[in-house]
Amino acid sequence: MKRLIYVLLFFVAVSVNAQNNIDFQKPPKEILELADVERAPSVFMDNSKENMVLLFRDAYKTIQELSQEEMRLGGLRIDPKTNIGSRTSYYNNIKLRRLNSKSDAPVQVKGLPKNPRLTNFVWSPDQTKLAMTNTTTKGVEVWILDKNSASMTKITDAIVNANLRDPINWFKNSEAVLVKFVAESKKELINTKSSVPSGPTISENAGKKAQNRTYQDLLKNKNDEYNFEQLAISELYKVNMDASKEKWLPAAMYKSINFSPDGNYVMISVVEKPFSYLVPYYRFPSKTTVYTKDANKVEDVLTVPLIEDLPQGFMAVRKGRRNVSWRLDVASSLIYVEALDGGDPANKVDYRDEVFQLDAPFKGNGKSILKTINRFAGIDWGNEKIAVAHDYWWNSRNTKSYTFNPSDASVAPIKINDRNYQDKYSDPGEFVTARNKFGKYTLALEGDNAFLLGEGYSKEGQFPFLDKANLKTKKTQRLYQSKYTDKIEDLRDFDVKKKELLVRIESNTEYPNYFFRKLKGNKLKQLTAFENPFKSIEGVHKEVITYKREDGVELSGTLYLPVGYDKDKKEKVPMILWAYPTEYKDKASAGQTTANSNEFTYLYWASPLFWLTRGYAVLDDAAFPIVGEGEEEPNDSFRSQLVANAKAAIDAVDAMGYIDRDRVACGGHSYGAFMVANLLTHSDLFVAGIARSGAYNRTLTPFGFQSEERNYWEAPEVYYTMSPFMHAEKMNNALLLIHGDSDNNSGTYPMQSERYFNALKGLGATVRLVMLPKESHSYRSKENIMHMLWEQDQWLEKHVKNHSKEVSEK
Repeated sequence: MKRLIYVLLFFVAVSVNAQNNIDFQKPPKEILELADVERAPSVFMDNSKENMVLLFRDAYKTIQELSQEEMRLGGLRIDPKTNIGSRTSYYNNIKLRRLNSKSDAPVQVKGLPKNPRLTNFVWSPDQTKLAMTNTTTKGVEVWILDKNSASMTKITDAIVNANLRDPINWFKNSEAVLVKFVAESKKELINTKSSVPSGPTISENAGKKAQNRTYQDLLKNKNDEYNFEQLAISELYKVNMDASKEKWLPAAMYKSINFSPDGNYVMISVVEKPFSYLVPYYRFPSKTTVYTKDANKVEDVLTVPLIEDLPQGFMAVRKGRRNVSWRLDVASSLIYVEALDGGDPANKVDYRDEVFQLDAPFKGNGKSILKTINRFAGIDWGNEKIAVAHDYWWNSRNTKSYTFNPSDASVAPIKINDRNYQDKYSDPGEFVTARNKFGKYTLALEGDNAFLLGEGYSKEGQFPFLDKANLKTKKTQRLYQSKYTDKIEDLRDFDVKKKELLVRIESNTEYPNYFFRKLKGNKLKQLTAFENPFKSIEGVHKEVITYKREDGVELSGTLYLPVGYDKDKKEKVPMILWAYPTEYKDKASAGQTTANSNEFTYLYWASPLFWLTRGYAVLDDAAFPIVGEGEEEPNDSFRSQLVANAKAAIDAVDAMGYIDRDRVACGGHSYGAFMVANLLTHSDLFVAGIARSGAYNRTLTPFGFQSEERNYWEAPEVYYTMSPFMHAEKMNNALLLIHGDSDNNSGTYPMQSERYFNALKGLGATVRLVMLPKESHSYRSKENIMHMLWEQDQWLEKHVKNHSKEVSEK
């Protein structure tokens, strides 16, 4: 009898919790009209700022495109039929705008391929031509856009190998390109789904620590190794503009290709064996060799072993040479870096890294030109006597910048910045660069003066600026600062000779458009006139609100009120809070406001702003700082800070009289989804939540996650406390879980949502799991995105807007 009861209960449980399989749905009309709009083109210019290239594409892929064959190998996702990344975004039309022409109308480029799928755009050194790839059903081709005639020409058949990226590189004369071709020796791939294994897959470790993040799409067995090698192998061909070609180097797994500034040498990196089942392909062994422009080998300059066992910590690096690159202000000198702390951030040293220069013929060791206190972060090259180096240290959030003489290491570097890189108010900006005689971007210098473009965040608002900085005296002069209080003027570039800024100006209701601004006379010339595609929410109320957390940390968020909302009547409406937690090492930086109410209200697939048309207020980009000062790590008090952030946000909007605090939902994507699950588990502030593509059990990411560098065995209580899966029995609110079933992000396996759903379901929580077919961490297909919007709308209508009715029915 007892057994019969168990059987009956089992069938009841199955019927109650049966899968709810439905076709793709579309959201309500008011959301659909905003989600399915034609987007403005992407814009980039040649160096002369005389020609603007407009690239057009569809807003979404189709589910059919995402359903094409895909091989996941070594951290890559490859279409084996076409030999290019299976998730590549493509453009389908190109127009040119002649900026000195009397006509403002862009010119349609002629001779485009049939059904264009264009990407991998690369200007020629003389910038008269633009190379690109076009993906057909059979493979990848190289096409050339002639800027002067605005016409396209195909110069290769569909035999290009773009699987390891970087498929096109120009020779210095701009009359030929170096292209990766599919190797003639490529063998037929193994169908891993139907192949019969010849034995087990075995991994072994000889006592070394190999603490790696939970990477996805890794090699799993010998068949994967074989397929990866076949797809990675290519041959290098020199292809001329008349489509004639000659083999340049034989088959190898070519990764990166970089010509020297003078074009006389080429530095080429190839992937080597053994492969790994623990890390992606970019941590496989590799060798970097310098060749002449005529394909004669000069010297092997870098040999990197398999990197599976770095020291612990975000600032850990491998021993030996790394960051090998060309010095951009001279003809052909290599620069490389070596760690002075053995690559281990736990070692205490005066200098972390040393920078070396190695001149042709690149034999032996280079000469030391600089040591950095923190980990090396890059150099802005100037000339033979001046350059600016940067370093950083994640644990303290510190960054330093130095001017130094690259020709004389005996001259002590001069520190020009030493700051917390999370302190936006003190950010001096980025150095302006210009093309030098080699066509490389180096410091735009005027005597001893360089120029800086800054975002201009401050307590009073955002006012971007242009500064002139004397690199010897360290004195700065402000040449221009935007004074807009009703718009944002984003300073994109500065032409030192013309004294002209390239700027992008937008407002709450005005789509971002490009302008030239002459410093003399402060004159504006408009370059584009893109229209606002989101007219139906054009008049919504939008403001950046500031408020304080209970411990005094200043917070902010951008508050939107529903379409047609009457601020005088102050009807109490439901609200959606959308956020993403960020870790800080000090309260001052955590409390800075970088939101700007003048930012154009742009809707994209992940936005919560669609629900302004459905009667909801939205607090978007709500500040959720997690602060750990001194010896304390931010995650030591993650949960309490998370709840304090949410309570402060709801209290602030509630005090304004706009919302019904009994009808508030929270939402987030990725780490934001993790936040949502924790908030619904450990507070009663929200009646429902939307968690997309998150991770909920931190023991499944045992060697660190997000900004947590301690492993599980060092901080088990932190991992346990932060994992909503471990506290699933406390979930008392309605949670919608959405996940792409092909998520490739480190740590956010689809299994995270599936296991969490099963736990919540087993404990009787109100929860729904939606697995979007073929989607990765960011969603791409129109069918899935429209269905996601429908799911979110249904959930919000039932569990938030009609929460009072739902409670009374229960």
